[in-house]
Amino acid sequence: MKEQIAAVQRMQDYISEHMAQEITMSELAKVSYFSPWHSYRLFKEYVGLTPAEYIRKLRLSRSAVRLKKEGCPVLQAAYDAGFGSVDGYTRAFSREFGCHPGEYARDPVPIALFIPYGVKFRQLRKEQVDMENLQSVFVQVLRKPERKVIIKRGVRAEDYFAYCEEVSCDVWGMLTSMDSLCGEPVCLWLPEPYRTPGTSVYVQGVEVSLDDNGKIPDGFDVITLPAAEYLAVQGEPFKEEEYAQAILSVQYAIERYDPAVIGYEWDDTNPRIQLEPRGERGYIELRAIRKKATGLNQ
Repeated sequence: MKEQIAAVQRMQDYISEHMAQEITMSELAKVSYFSPWHSYRLFKEYVGLTPAEYIRKLRLSRSAVRLKKEGCPVLQAAYDAGFGSVDGYTRAFSREFGCHPGEYARDPVPIALFIPYGVKFRQLRKEQVDMENLQSVFVQVLRKPERKVIIKRGVRAEDYFAYCEEVSCDVWGMLTSMDSLCGEPVCLWLPEPYRTPGTSVYVQGVEVSLDDNGKIPDGFDVITLPAAEYLAVQGEPFKEEEYAQAILSVQYAIERYDPAVIGYEWDDTNPRIQLEPRGERGYIELRAIRKKATGLNQ
């Protein structure tokens, strides 16, 4: 089973590294170490898409990012994405995202970008985490302004995996297409006042300014969070296959840390915030703090 997962992951890695080139099933079979037929079957079984479908979705999503952020002409985006004509690209883009690429370039609306999750993470979730090799963490205090957060609620989820099972991991693609105050989507554990009956503690969303008037995707809610100080805890850079250990190291450090040493106390009236685990920067989690009351103020 592990070898099959490794084979599919090698195909995913090859696709990511060769997106600007033509990618054939024969080439994918070479990196998977299985026959083309078996490689195709394994990819479909573990990813849920054929290699061609996976490549098309990834190229369309990357082209959408270029249309929004680089002002790339539709013609150029079409050819760079491997389409032989603008018409073919336009039809594929419209089927994938529900809007014309030219319209999206002029007025980017939230769309569900394709996020190519590696299959190896499914296996990693089940592995035991070694508590004896915890890594160093880095701590700093930062202040977030009063802001709105556009969120997608779950049902009962209290963590990422349960949330993906309830809501689907595709939500992250939609959030990634939206502008955010901190430059990326966030995950939050909501205190009771920010929850609605029958919804999850754990949600995903994007932070936006109070005067943001952008389109709210169907099925999303908006909450307003007050200005607050946070303790940002960042772990060391990590290999992707060690992401579970990296997350646990930071969460373990937070649980053991006493903010009183810097004159603060935990403020659990504000959501705890999780950023996307990225190996090159380390895992980052934020927990709200407030100035610790002195004896004179009590």
